[in-house]
Amino acid sequence: MHPMNLLASLVALGLSAPALALSDADVASALKKRLEGDRTGACFAVAVVEADGVSRAYGCAKAGGEPRIGPDSAFEIGSVSKTMASALLAREILAGGASLDDPLSDWLPKGTRVPEFEGQPIQLRHVVTHTSGLPALPPGVAITDPNDPYSGMNPKMLHAALGRVQLTRAPGSAFEYSNFAMMLLSDALARRTGKDFDALLDERLFTPLGMAHAYVNDKPDDVTAAQGHAPNTQPVPAWTFKPDLAGVGGVRATLDDMVAYVQGQLGAAPQDLMPALDLAQQPVWTSGQPTMAMNWIVAPLNGRPVHVHEGGTGGFSSLVAFDREAARGVVVLSDTALHSLGGLGSLGLHLLDPAVPPGQPRIATPAPPELIDALVGDYLLQGVMKMSVRRKGEALEIQAQGQPAFEMGHDSAGDFYPLAFDALLKPVKQPDGRQSFVWVQGGGAMPAERIDANGATP
Repeated sequence: MHPMNLLASLVALGLSAPALALSDADVASALKKRLEGDRTGACFAVAVVEADGVSRAYGCAKAGGEPRIGPDSAFEIGSVSKTMASALLAREILAGGASLDDPLSDWLPKGTRVPEFEGQPIQLRHVVTHTSGLPALPPGVAITDPNDPYSGMNPKMLHAALGRVQLTRAPGSAFEYSNFAMMLLSDALARRTGKDFDALLDERLFTPLGMAHAYVNDKPDDVTAAQGHAPNTQPVPAWTFKPDLAGVGGVRATLDDMVAYVQGQLGAAPQDLMPALDLAQQPVWTSGQPTMAMNWIVAPLNGRPVHVHEGGTGGFSSLVAFDREAARGVVVLSDTALHSLGGLGSLGLHLLDPAVPPGQPRIATPAPPELIDALVGDYLLQGVMKMSVRRKGEALEIQAQGQPAFEMGHDSAGDFYPLAFDALLKPVKQPDGRQSFVWVQGGGAMPAERIDANGATP
């Protein structure tokens, strides 16, 4: 899962006057503007939820051919699952079995070493706002399958990993996205309630909301598990989770499942569930950016709070956003991992308010010959890894030290990208007029510095 790409857009934008209701045709038109011809080949399932109805559209970057997604397609929703775990925690709080002030240690097996900072413990409020100070992933836990990175993790590994963490700041003092912390909470909810986490989701959230086709590992017979894709159009394996860790990102759902979820968030949930959804929407951490409810980013747009969360796995992207006061919500699901390309935020904001541009497709285009020539040379990435950039015919080729060479494509956003895997080479003009670049891969951005034949900087 990946941190939310939408945050910068939410902070920067202010919505205009309340938008008019959208028809299916309006949603399809917006989807076409954002997606048609996109080099990723992605397909989207999109819905706009309003008080008087729901508008839906399905579309793919490549027009024609057999549609690969539809109403029965279940998508990996990634980190949007965290908001569902928070709803379950909110139910426990309202039932008197929990408090956001509970130390995390109280929810873990006896004897588990949980780090503190100068006597200040990690509390549940810090876990659900990503301010615990715990790292993104458990230290010392090997990823045995990079194509399914969470499949080998289990609760015992996570509890042991806590003993290897030293907090560098007080819990609650800064935002740092932590899948590690949310896996711990997911397992803790299962332990506290005595139910498997996937069963807990089904009983206390999916069934009350009418999310009949949402699941973790046990796919309903009338559902098709959508095939996920990397941004280079290639199919990738599904991500899997131990059931009790699924609150970090293990839910699959159809578009209509997520429509029902948003309708519940907007006030249509059953009476015994609505108070928990309301509680999970209340701001918890307000002393920095972003303002966080229980795993919802809360951003003021047009003077109204908008709740949002994006999700991403190895082959999928998702976004859920809603404006409670305007009674409008948005769901965007994609069968392609787009987090490295900016995610789904632009389209999601556009569907909340059509005055916001929907974003543009990344069209594969020839690179300017002069740009290719200007980039040719040897570089050091973040002072560590050597990479050579060469011309290959009318294209660019890169080769990191000790690795094969890879041909690069070029798109209408001005970026180069490997044809064989997910990364970006973003050209940057230096103050002296020479070209360099930033290498973006795996959620990190590494600036490149030119070096001469001896490995020294000019």
